[in-house]
Amino acid sequence: YNGPLEVSMERTTLISPADVEQQLAFCQSVAELTARWPEGKPLAFVDTYGCQQNEADSELLRGMLCEMGYQITDTDRGADVIVINTCAIREHAEQRVFGNVGALVHGKRRNPEQIICLCGCMAQEPHVAQRLRQSYRHVDLVFGPQQLWRFPEFLRRVMLRRGRVFETERDEGAIAEGLPVRRSGKLKAWVSIMYGCNNFCSYCIVPYTRGRERSREPKAILDEIQSLAAQGYKEITLLGQNVNSYGKDLEGGWDFPTLLERAAGIPGEFLLRFMTSHPKDATEKLFDVMARCPKVAPVIHLPFQSGNTRVLGAMNRRYTREQYLEKVAALRARLPDVVLTSDVIVGFPGETTPEFEDTLSLMEEVRFDALFTFIYSPRKGTPAAELPDPMTKAEKSANFDRLVEVQNRISLEKHRAYIGTVQRCLIDGAGEDPRNNLTARTAGGRLVHLSGDAALIGRFADIRITDCSTWALFGELSAEHPGAGG
Repeated sequence: YNGPLEVSMERTTLISPADVEQQLAFCQSVAELTARWPEGKPLAFVDTYGCQQNEADSELLRGMLCEMGYQITDTDRGADVIVINTCAIREHAEQRVFGNVGALVHGKRRNPEQIICLCGCMAQEPHVAQRLRQSYRHVDLVFGPQQLWRFPEFLRRVMLRRGRVFETERDEGAIAEGLPVRRSGKLKAWVSIMYGCNNFCSYCIVPYTRGRERSREPKAILDEIQSLAAQGYKEITLLGQNVNSYGKDLEGGWDFPTLLERAAGIPGEFLLRFMTSHPKDATEKLFDVMARCPKVAPVIHLPFQSGNTRVLGAMNRRYTREQYLEKVAALRARLPDVVLTSDVIVGFPGETTPEFEDTLSLMEEVRFDALFTFIYSPRKGTPAAELPDPMTKAEKSANFDRLVEVQNRISLEKHRAYIGTVQRCLIDGAGEDPRNNLTARTAGGRLVHLSGDAALIGRFADIRITDCSTWALFGELSAEHPGAGG
């Protein structure tokens, strides 16, 4: 693959405060229309597919809908506005979206005034927008991620004209501050620190759908984190397609380790997490900050994708197997007990079985706590989709099963090492099993099932680990520390 190795960083374009105010004015204009609704507040449903960045975007969509007078519901049944926030990473996700969007035609027939919107990465793909325009006539509004800040304007246009609106032109993107947010809960919060991607991995559609990398101003980010801490949020996750590229388009010498350390200095009882890190940009400076800042969770998601250097080159990942292993060694030298998770693709075009064996051997050497595993999915418009791919689906599936078996064994061994230890955990919700009515997360993000008073939800507590499975830990409130942390 001979795609772009570097993309020049230009200063990020900020949407002017006047333009943001204009969108807030559109919110009020729509609110005047919804105030006349015959049966109380109209209902809006936002359905989210894909990554945490999409989850954060959906919180903005819900915030704007609330400003426009809608009541948020958790089902499309009876909703007056349906927003489907899509993901384009894998073909399976796209087909699932098309199936679900197609099924919405029945509700639209029952309620012709219903407005159906589709946004997110799929909307930015030209072939998808064309298919929606021609074959999904019940979809009223389609717009890409870079135009999300203009959602009130688009929705108002649909409501007043009842015409279809498509806003999917290629756009490198900008940053809009001051939009309303409706967060999904009171314990955990997403904070986007940057948008877009400059990496152009040969299999990935994201740089084409989300535009170029652009960083939010550090003051806006730190102010948001400070506000969340003051509101009592206990876990704050910093988001970007590649957080380690943060600040390259800003003045003043800001980079991600500097931002992370400043965030960790904000008063309050909370943990900081971040994702995702690209190995080529994960630096020892970052590892040093993680090691010396107690508020930074000792966990990192560091996708390796393949254990073979030739395949990594074909993927345009810009690091070798040896360089990845050096990063892991540098990280563990500072944080021996760090929880390390990763992504891996099985069956990349041209991958041979011996090259796949290199992935298995890297897994044995690194011993990841958990892996997100995928069989390669061709994405139209990416260089990898044009590569010859001689390995059969059956061979890829067999390799995938072998990989999962190896990782499940390692995960279980890792979890067994927790038994008998006491872990500081955030009790974050109710469990489905009455024998373990609570769930919690270790600082490293491991799921813990336990029994206890529901009043502990939202508090930190010391939990003694008593048992485990491949995917979770089981524990009890520590006798030495029976209550919640202060």
